[in-house]
Amino acid sequence: MELAKKVIAKELELFEEHFKEAVKSRVSLLDRIMQYIVKRKGKQMRPMFVLLSAKLHGEINDASYRAASLVELLHTATLVHDDVVDDATERRGMFSINALWKNKIAVLVGDYLLSKGLLLSLENKDFTILTILSNAVKKMSEGELLQMEKTRNLNFDESVYYEIISGKTASLLASSCAAGASSVTENDETIQKMREFGENVGMAFQIKDDLFDYGEAKIGKPTGNDIKEKKLTLPLIHILQKVSPSLKKEIIYIVKNNNNDKEKVKFVIDHVISYGGIEYATHKMNEYRDKALLILNSFPTSPTREALEELVRYTTDRKF
Repeated sequence: MELAKKVIAKELELFEEHFKEAVKSRVSLLDRIMQYIVKRKGKQMRPMFVLLSAKLHGEINDASYRAASLVELLHTATLVHDDVVDDATERRGMFSINALWKNKIAVLVGDYLLSKGLLLSLENKDFTILTILSNAVKKMSEGELLQMEKTRNLNFDESVYYEIISGKTASLLASSCAAGASSVTENDETIQKMREFGENVGMAFQIKDDLFDYGEAKIGKPTGNDIKEKKLTLPLIHILQKVSPSLKKEIIYIVKNNNNDKEKVKFVIDHVISYGGIEYATHKMNEYRDKALLILNSFPTSPTREALEELVRYTTDRKF
């Protein structure tokens, strides 16, 4: 991500100032929590996609910074709520909000972040950007709920999987790119192309996350974690279509009932690897990456386009 950070170095600094200002509160407890959130910032990939998408099609302006702040506010809100749902105690190598301040406060903090994002757009009449990102929040919620519904019987195909990750992960990246573009241009075709670009990047990003579950690298989450949470990922879905009915039944039983047994989880992982689940998912991930690059390369060459290409490749090449 070095080129991306270099191309928009000043803009990222300005974004951080905008974001700090956006989360301020006169309630001392809330302000302390907001400072903690700002301090534990992640890779800031989504704001980078917003700003680079804007720079690709025009001059970054106040609306671009507000779009980047809105994206980060919405993303942070969903992470805070996710940690409550998953009963997670860590986020980005630090204690989660619910671990430090308990669930009730964490839910309210997530709500506060959402409301701050909405108000930021409304007060500045950024209606197009707000519409784009509100649609993303709707799709993210639908994706998460669809995953919960389908996890009950653990028997769904690839098309349902793609529908889930399109909603819960890809929709926010798609909206980030579309919002960035719409902050500098009113050309609907350009905005739509950037949305499709971000959608493909988001799909590749989530499949890469799935693949981490079958590796041994230190990535901030334990290997086999998705299996323990009864989540069907692409490598596992693929091999369930290939194995014998009896083995399929055994694997599904383990994921449902023995997901905390290390040996049983290893049995599942070993079969995913031996039946080509990793290779298949990697192939699909690269397909989405290449679709994103094809869209990106339809725009004139520039340092900004190169920076976006680097970000796309980072999503599939990253080690954590």
